[in-house]
Amino acid sequence: MARQGAYASTGRNCLKGIIINYMELKCTREASGNAIVELGRKNSNVVVLSADLSGSTKADEFAKVFPQRFFNMGIAEANMMNTAAGLAVSGKIAFATTFAIFASGRAWEQIRNTIAYSNLNVKIIATHGGISVGPDGSSHQGIEDIALMRVIPGMTVLVPVDAIETPKAIFSAAEHQGPVYIRLARLKLPVITKPQDTFIIGKSNILREGTDATVIACGIMVSSALQASELLAKENIKITVLNCYSIKPIDTGTIISLAEKTGAVVTAEEHLQIGGLGSSVSEILSQNYPVPVEMIAIKDRFGQSGEPEELLKEYHLTSKDIVTTVKKAISRKI
Repeated sequence: MARQGAYASTGRNCLKGIIINYMELKCTREASGNAIVELGRKNSNVVVLSADLSGSTKADEFAKVFPQRFFNMGIAEANMMNTAAGLAVSGKIAFATTFAIFASGRAWEQIRNTIAYSNLNVKIIATHGGISVGPDGSSHQGIEDIALMRVIPGMTVLVPVDAIETPKAIFSAAEHQGPVYIRLARLKLPVITKPQDTFIIGKSNILREGTDATVIACGIMVSSALQASELLAKENIKITVLNCYSIKPIDTGTIISLAEKTGAVVTAEEHLQIGGLGSSVSEILSQNYPVPVEMIAIKDRFGQSGEPEELLKEYHLTSKDIVTTVKKAISRKI
């Protein structure tokens, strides 16, 4: 029988009556591949490019249905981004797909100078983000990508939480004018959201409400934050959990209001602590409403080969780590 936890809340950004089924696991990469096919049927200007990884990114689903609108650029990420830019200039909505480490690393200069500088309609779907890539090791684990994309002027950065939210990110990106970076995981993830839940670039969703502290999480860390909230509730510690799927632009208003309400904030991300979600939240609160902020993130070190669960434990990215860190943040309240 599936393990379930029920969450109900009433705030303006809250998702009411949430049921988290931790046994229902779905792959965001597959959801992305299916969403692009659906988008392609609705919009003939959608084209997809791959850097020889379409089987892994699931861009091959688009290639099967629309072979004339699919371009395999080979192991040449920089060339792929420049080609996507050219297609965008020609009026196409270009989706460039590859692993997060290659999209953000090998092609950063092309994204900055060719795509973002001209505000071109290129959407980057970056799969295999974070250390949960697992046995492939450090060379394939994109842990710097959010920082690298967030620093580019005009770039939108989205990190959908599950297979239901991922298509919403894809369709929102297609409607948005300008470059978008969408970060996806390799793992199958718990289904947290519902089809009717809102997804708006620049906003976020409260998944659980509490008054003792706020946990702001993205990607695979959202389900861990919800699990942590269950553990903390047993100790009569009630926390707010915020699904911060839009890293840039970020939901400044909600973050400030939650800091005012709870007086302590913890961020949780599968990314380096430097330059990611925690940095963004700290920038906001230090200038608007300073409260104790603690960060669950990868410290100043590279990833390594291992099973995903082993790596998440090694890098202190588990629900138990969130519990410990929440208590630390609360202890720092004045």
